[in-house]
Amino acid sequence: MPSMVNTSFILDMQQKLYRWSTSEETKIFSDLFNLVCDRRTLAEAWARLSRNRGSRTPGTDGMTRRRVEEQAGGVERFLDEVHQELRSETYRPEPVRQRLIPKAGKLGQYRPLGIPTLRDRLVQMALKFVLEPIFEADFYPNSYGFRRGRNTHDALASVQKQLCPTRYGPSPAAYVIEGDIKGCFDAIDPHLLMEAVKRRVRDRKVLLLIRAFLKAGIMIEGALRHPATGTPQGGVLSPLLANIFLHRLDERYGRWTPRPREKSGNAKARRAYDRQRHRPTFYMVRYADDFVLLVVGTRRQADEERDALAKFLLEEMRLELSAEKTLITRPEDGFDFLGYRVVRAPSLRRGVAVGKLRIPKDKLKALRREIKKRTDRSSLWLSPKQLFRNLNPLITGWRTYFQFATYACQEFDKLDHWLWWRIDRWLRKKYRRTAKRVRRAKFRAGNTPALRWRWMDRAVVLKRFTDGGTRRYRNRGGKIPNGWNKEDLDGPAWHASPSFWPGYRATMYIR
Repeated sequence: MPSMVNTSFILDMQQKLYRWSTSEETKIFSDLFNLVCDRRTLAEAWARLSRNRGSRTPGTDGMTRRRVEEQAGGVERFLDEVHQELRSETYRPEPVRQRLIPKAGKLGQYRPLGIPTLRDRLVQMALKFVLEPIFEADFYPNSYGFRRGRNTHDALASVQKQLCPTRYGPSPAAYVIEGDIKGCFDAIDPHLLMEAVKRRVRDRKVLLLIRAFLKAGIMIEGALRHPATGTPQGGVLSPLLANIFLHRLDERYGRWTPRPREKSGNAKARRAYDRQRHRPTFYMVRYADDFVLLVVGTRRQADEERDALAKFLLEEMRLELSAEKTLITRPEDGFDFLGYRVVRAPSLRRGVAVGKLRIPKDKLKALRREIKKRTDRSSLWLSPKQLFRNLNPLITGWRTYFQFATYACQEFDKLDHWLWWRIDRWLRKKYRRTAKRVRRAKFRAGNTPALRWRWMDRAVVLKRFTDGGTRRYRNRGGKIPNGWNKEDLDGPAWHASPSFWPGYRATMYIR
């Protein structure tokens, strides 16, 4: 019962903050600290953290969820201590523990990940509960990264729509600028970030809390460092702070993209107005620090906009645009965005040029390399049942993410055929003295044509890429449910349960 009460309190509070922020663009919130310190907010923050596997990873203080629950007084004592420290203004964040994560597909390159203490994650979660609905009302509809109810496929569907023809003719997009910011999260200026936060929040205690997290420092191999720029990657609050900072990038292209609180038709009218007067137009789709800019104009105008964007980022946001990675391509040649290959090509039925999503060849090669790594000679000590359990999450996650690609069924079928023979060779190496007929009869799921191409060991079946089929992701437009905008949505397709929100759960983000 207490958990249900806490959830109801949080949802009601967030809906009110979102409604007030939406109704008044210039409203300043100056009394938020009491909401952050509320015992119900902290209890709900702990409930969210304890359901996350990250609660088992300790920070610099060595505390984990299990240690908190096993100590004298348990969780109640832990929450009371944090509550008292916040109320007495004696709370001080601890330095984050840095861990280097290998970049996918980039040998020898690592991404720094900060691991805050469990206490700091709790306070950051409480801060996020209060700040997120306030700034969510100001975010542009074409921003999709780390926002409730949105995912990578929404961003891809938005790009795909801009490359498809309309009732007025084919898509006018002539060029695409693939944006790449050098070390965006590590280069965010804390002073500019705080100025962006102050546009909406003027509560002194809340601002001091945010500033304290930015200055907490990083523990690297026992040495404490205090970087002059950047947000603490890995923290619960970091994605929200990054979106608040990069909001200025969306504002730069606000003339041609839908703005908050306005109908999407207004942006279309402004783009049509400029095209009629032979002016270039730019449509941005952003997912965190990854973005593409669809250009309606000449190659020269695209080059000029890339230079102007680089100058804007350097002078206004103190960020650097990577010259070698920021490419200008034609949609017909294709470009990479959020793990997919996006290309404008003729449709199969009518031959009209449409936007298509395809699985990049390098992703297919990387997947095969990973499966080969998991099924090499060093894995022969595993039982087939253990091997299948090791491969199933990889197959499911990869299939779920790329099931919306054009010709995905063909690629999945090739992968299934290749994987079947890969497992067959693995079983042959493991059971050298067993005849092929006996070995296959033992580990096949059945003798029917459908089951003959499935491997199984003791009720654990190896999944296939073609399971579940393929489909096209429906473009949901700019009004996407986030749990607070019930009154803003048209139609009955809304529900209060978080499990109903498409994209609510974290999706696999492949760079």
